[in-house]
Amino acid sequence: MNVSYILQIVLSLLAVFPAIILHEISHGYVALRLGDPTAKASGRLTLNPLAHIDPIGTILVPLILAVLHSPFLFGWAKPVPINPRYFGNPFKGMLYVAIAGPTTNILLALVTTGVGRLLLLGVPDQVILYGSGFAVNLLNAVFFLLGMFVIYNVFLAVFNMIPIPPLDGSRVLTYFLPPEGRRIMLSLERWGFIILVALLYLGGLQGLFSATGAVWRGLLGAKWLYVVVQFG
Repeated sequence: MNVSYILQIVLSLLAVFPAIILHEISHGYVALRLGDPTAKASGRLTLNPLAHIDPIGTILVPLILAVLHSPFLFGWAKPVPINPRYFGNPFKGMLYVAIAGPTTNILLALVTTGVGRLLLLGVPDQVILYGSGFAVNLLNAVFFLLGMFVIYNVFLAVFNMIPIPPLDGSRVLTYFLPPEGRRIMLSLERWGFIILVALLYLGGLQGLFSATGAVWRGLLGAKWLYVVVQFG
């Protein structure tokens, strides 16, 4: 691995970890507001990344993807513990908790997009296209980091809304189902991960990922996207 590729990996990890961690914290925070102290009592309402590390999802999977030169790093943190028995209406409570994660990612993507686009207004096209030197490389690294943060947040928001357990979308769907449908969704919990992996392997989510790509490309715009691609 050359220095440039190592820098890409480091910046990508710096982008994906906060997106994942803030997603999980938002679940616990909304649960706390609804009366469930489980996440807070477990020390999970913290920005300390050590409290959220999952050995497989946070360390092993991203490292394997990096070694395989994957163009896109992915991972997950430990799920924040939630006890729906504290909610007055468990299904409605889980609906709010589930929505909190993707909503947080969308807000982070939009805010970062606004910041990045404002910064780009102050950078001449000549610098983006033909600039060189330490200052320009540092500037490109900052835009790469912000761009990847937008991309990861959009991806996490869309991916987690897939209505397959244990993803957030399944909690949302469960709330709107009749009792029999809710029982079916709950029974799928043990098979959800297998179903999800099968869909990924068979390309069943390719259309969704393509649409997601169109969203983050639209947010970044041509100029910012050029910087991200060139740096990567």
